Amino acid sequence: MRSISVVLLAALAVPAAALLAQTPQANHVHALQYVPPYIHAAVADPARGQDTSNDARRKITDVMVFSEVKPGEKVLELIPGSGYFTRVFSNIVGANGHVYALWPDEYVKVDGDEFPPFQKLTADPHYSNVSILKQPAAQLSVPEPVDIVFTSQNYHDYPDKFMGKVDTVAFDKQVYNALKPGGLFIVIDHVAPAGSGMADTDTLHRIDPALVKKQVESAGFVFAGESSVLRNPNDPHTIKVFDKSIQGHTDQFMYRFRKPG
Repeated sequence: MRSISVVLLAALAVPAAALLAQTPQANHVHALQYVPPYIHAAVADPARGQDTSNDARRKITDVMVFSEVKPGEKVLELIPGSGYFTRVFSNIVGANGHVYALWPDEYVKVDGDEFPPFQKLTADPHYSNVSILKQPAAQLSVPEPVDIVFTSQNYHDYPDKFMGKVDTVAFDKQVYNALKPGGLFIVIDHVAPAGSGMADTDTLHRIDPALVKKQVESAGFVFAGESSVLRNPNDPHTIKVFDKSIQGHTDQFMYRFRKPG
């Protein structure tokens, strides 16, 4: 993988004001306060190409800062799709780190149009620290303990029929076991109406944030913060996330959970 050192030097030249903008208050992060230079460098990597057109909408810098990912770390990304986050994780963790991209067998079978292009990504020398894990959805495992498990807009898929109706609490325990002590589980997903639980996962592709928090904590995790940067108060929560009136701009929660240790 190409060294990121040159890009880092450029990132270090970013004015201090640009580094200041996540003010934590009672575990709630509102806005960026400091962006490490290695995150600036990874986001600025020219190899990301057209991905950059989605950066403002998807708040890539905020997400990376909130995830607390660092050079040399090991990341497990669940259902990485087009590789939007994968490319940035890869550049941040660098040659001494690794990104494991997990594609559940059931997901690839039903909704795997992005899998062949993703295989090409892993064949690119620029992303030589990325490898694919392909396994049953209910049998999550990793070759080595990781520092971060990350999922964006996919937690709600696991309990659905096409994924084999995975027991999400059992799944959360597998995530827990995959992490090093002190490791983080980052969950981003579309907000469903309060109290709806998992009623909308297979119809609207949404899930109740309160249920996610309850399930993940029941696996032994400690809640370690949330961010509001992907929230949208204009989302009614009652329409499918692919509806043209809201697609790409849904109300999303972003939670961080820590494995004690």
